[in-house]
Amino acid sequence: MRLGINLGYWGAGMDGDNLEVAREADRLGYDVCWAAEAYGSDVPTVLSWVAAQTERIDVGSAILQIPARQPAMTAMTAATLDSLSGGRFRLGLGVSGPQVSEGWYGVKFDKPLARTREYVEIVRKAMSRERLSYEGEHWTLPLPGGPGKPIKLTVHPQREHIPLYIAAIGPRNLEQTGEIADGALLIFPSADHLEETAISHLRAGREKAGLTMDGFDVCPTVPLAVGDDVHALADTFRPYTALYVGGMGSRKQNFYNQLARRMGYEKEAAEVQDAYLSGDKDGAAAAVPHQLIDSTTLLGTVERIADRMAAYAAAGVTTLTLSPSGFTLDERIAALRAGTEALERAGLA
Repeated sequence: MRLGINLGYWGAGMDGDNLEVAREADRLGYDVCWAAEAYGSDVPTVLSWVAAQTERIDVGSAILQIPARQPAMTAMTAATLDSLSGGRFRLGLGVSGPQVSEGWYGVKFDKPLARTREYVEIVRKAMSRERLSYEGEHWTLPLPGGPGKPIKLTVHPQREHIPLYIAAIGPRNLEQTGEIADGALLIFPSADHLEETAISHLRAGREKAGLTMDGFDVCPTVPLAVGDDVHALADTFRPYTALYVGGMGSRKQNFYNQLARRMGYEKEAAEVQDAYLSGDKDGAAAAVPHQLIDSTTLLGTVERIADRMAAYAAAGVTTLTLSPSGFTLDERIAALRAGTEALERAGLA
């Protein structure tokens, strides 16, 4: 099992530290450095900055938001980043959520699976440097009856095939991801529930495409915190978990809340959401079950983290992406190093 890191969103006051975390991960031999975007910092700019100041580590978008860009623009960005980084770019895509898609980008959040499938087909076709023509429900290229003509990408990516990942949570999205992508970006993964909540659906998609799980990258992100008091460490992640389970999306379209329910937290997920949407964020955080936090993070001593890493590997994870926590740069660097030590102790390095 390989290790990655996720820098999250840029512009949160830790930008200089984030770059140093990426450099340290590069020195430690981490496999990939991911960055995110919502409605603040954009991913391509951040990854260009990181790639220019690292040597070996891959850089990946987790995610480039589908409603933010036309698919041909995403192909241009992927090809450029792959070329500039010397073949170290990984393209992660996702539909975002209804509030961001419609409120920020003005793009209707409808038929996300069909939209994703068409988007991936166009991106792959453009990156292959074919002359681009496409007829679908959501995109038609060139536009009919106008001056447009099929043209092809002028930039040559470093590699013939840039790895393409999709952020997926729901069963249907996971199945489609297994069918059309090279990897899946997962969030709130529990090793105990990974088979029924993710792997089985990914496998079904691979089988639909006539493929196996061999070579497919199962890549969940897990927060990492090192220390002796597991309960105290878990409590630091209560606001984070409450935000996603309680406040992301709408009451009817909160994919993270639905995931928590599928993991057996039906009652608790409803309580967290009710409190969060009523404005009681503290109450929502208090309602998050300790076990939900503990099972979806890496908390405790290096030995305990090593045991949890072994469980993730046994569940089918191929790249475990760590989000190292800490109030200072030194604490985050120490967490990174602990991650490497735990991987070695687990016999997975």
